[in-house]
Amino acid sequence: MATLILVRHGRSTANTSGVLAGRTPGVLLDERGAAQAAELPARLAGLPIAAAVSSPLERCRETLRPLLDARPGLALHTDERISECDYGDWSGRKLAELSEDPLMEVVQQHPSAAAFPGGESMPAMQRRAVEAVREWNARVEAEHGTDAVFVMCSHGDIIKSVVADALGMHLDLFQRISVEPCSLTAIRYTRLRPFLMRLGETGDFGSLAPRPAKESGAEDGRAVVGGGAGAP
Repeated sequence: MATLILVRHGRSTANTSGVLAGRTPGVLLDERGAAQAAELPARLAGLPIAAAVSSPLERCRETLRPLLDARPGLALHTDERISECDYGDWSGRKLAELSEDPLMEVVQQHPSAAAFPGGESMPAMQRRAVEAVREWNARVEAEHGTDAVFVMCSHGDIIKSVVADALGMHLDLFQRISVEPCSLTAIRYTRLRPFLMRLGETGDFGSLAPRPAKESGAEDGRAVVGGGAGAP
């Protein structure tokens, strides 16, 4: 069966400034994120990639640009369904400020009941993302065969929700999953069940080193909405 490689976009200016970017336009990769993106072609060099799909947001398209430049025959498709969660009125606000909102506790502890004011619910986010992944999987397999590999570049909460679905986990448990900026996650879908082949691999275990809460985007080991600030 086809193999999906989920790529979280490289570190962005919003990640490092502690802002929940959401779908705010103009959020780009920072210097570290651009370097992470530049390393992507070498990290994927051994894979015959049949298709590349991206969230329409700039930071995802920037992340895939070096890979596309290295493979001139690889076309880029965009899919709104793997765009960032619509955080509505929360978009563009500081995570430190949002942590005081009672809704944040729901987002962390009971995300299946979380709906963002002026935005979407987390279950709706997961449904559209999983639908997109499964449709692309079927399309790639039909066009390129069962051994095909394809890449999707998306966002932290999107990838975590897709992984939770693949593992048969309730959405309320998805905050236990961590995917760093520019990490790679591989899922192989079969007729009976998906298999998680890799999770959040960055090639750099330095990301496991403790770091200050203000830098990681989390406090007391808790996850944060938006996937967190990622590796320093």
